Amino acid sequence: MSKIVARTLDFIELFAEQRRPLSLSDMSRLLKIPMSSCHDVVQALQERGFMYEIGPRAGYYPTRRLQQLAGAIAQADPLLPRAEARLSALRDEVDESVFLAKATGLRITYLLVLEASHPLRFHVTAGAEVRSLHATSAGKAFLASLDAAALDEALARGPLAPMTPRTRTDPAALRAELPASDARGWFLNAEESVEGATTISARFEWNRAVHIVTIAGPTARMEPKLERAAAAMVAACRQLGT
Repeated sequence: MSKIVARTLDFIELFAEQRRPLSLSDMSRLLKIPMSSCHDVVQALQERGFMYEIGPRAGYYPTRRLQQLAGAIAQADPLLPRAEARLSALRDEVDESVFLAKATGLRITYLLVLEASHPLRFHVTAGAEVRSLHATSAGKAFLASLDAAALDEALARGPLAPMTPRTRTDPAALRAELPASDARGWFLNAEESVEGATTISARFEWNRAVHIVTIAGPTARMEPKLERAAAAMVAACRQLGT
C-alpha cells in the first residue's frame, strides 16, 4: 500500500478511536510520526474539506464531509443493503452474531457485522480479516471452494499454527474434513480458533465472487441450536446467491 494512502487512513482511524479534537503534537505522538508529516496530511485534509481547526490551539477535527461521502457510497452498494436485511433476520432468528465476509485472493474480509443481543458475544469489526483459513469456519468454507491446485497453494503457505488445543494442524486431516462439510453445506469451528467459542459458516457466490456467512457465539449457547442455526444460515445463503 502507498505510504501516503496508509498514513491518511491512519488519521481517519485515529479520530474514530480518540473521538476528540487533536493537536498536531497529539497526532504526532499517537501515530508515532514526525510533526511535519502530520502537518502535511492535516493541511491536505483541510484543503479538501475533510478537516477543520476547532480554534487557535484548540486542535483539529474531521468535518461531516467524510460521513456524507460514506453515506452516498453505502446507499449505492449493490450487495450490502440486500444482505443486511436478510442477515438481520437470520441474526434475530438465532440470536447470535452474524457476519458477512468476501474472499479476495487468499484474504477474507468482513463486510458486515451484526451483533447478538447477549452481552457475551463474538466480536469482530467490518474491514478486519478472518484470522486464519485453517482454524475458522469461514476459512474452511473458503478453502473448500478452491480447486486442487489453489488448495495446495493455500495450505503450502506455512505450517498450520495451533490457535487452541483443538486446532487442526495436520493438512491431511483438514483436507479430509472439507469435502464432507462441503457436501453438508456448512462448516464448523468447534473451539478451534477461540476457546469457548463455536462458529459455523456457509458460502454463496455473487457477482462471480465467494461470500461467506458466519454465525458465532459461545459454545454453551451454540451447541443446542447448531443444526437449526445451520439450516437457517444455508437458507439465507441460498437466497443471497440468486
